[in-house]
Amino acid sequence: MADNMFNLRIITPERVFYEGEAQMVEFNTTEGEIGVYPGHIPLTVIVKPGILRIHEKDGERIAALHSGFAEILPDAISILAEIVEWPDEIDEKRANEALARAKDRLKNRYENLDVARAETALQRAMARINVLK
Repeated sequence: MADNMFNLRIITPERVFYEGEAQMVEFNTTEGEIGVYPGHIPLTVIVKPGILRIHEKDGERIAALHSGFAEILPDAISILAEIVEWPDEIDEKRANEALARAKDRLKNRYENLDVARAETALQRAMARINVLK
């Protein structure tokens, strides 16, 4: 492995989503967006819904990353995610419908609304839609 690369492994309950070498990876955490290069200090973070950007030797790949945990080491990153989707796996119509439902719930504050769950649904729908753009 070259000095400017690290091992990246992204796992969901259903599959190994990605396994390979990357120059950099960017994603959202509960503390904000993070960009990780090889040699990063060891760190464990909670993943927040958003866009995952994998910078490979030959270009960039993007995906919708929802929630999970990431272990960052100087030479490797492991992301354990609930859901991760490549753009071609996303149903745009369903994502737009989910976005409209989440906005409606948050706007109207229906009785017994779980605000945190509605906000997370909104973030997931927005991540899916933004990956498609």
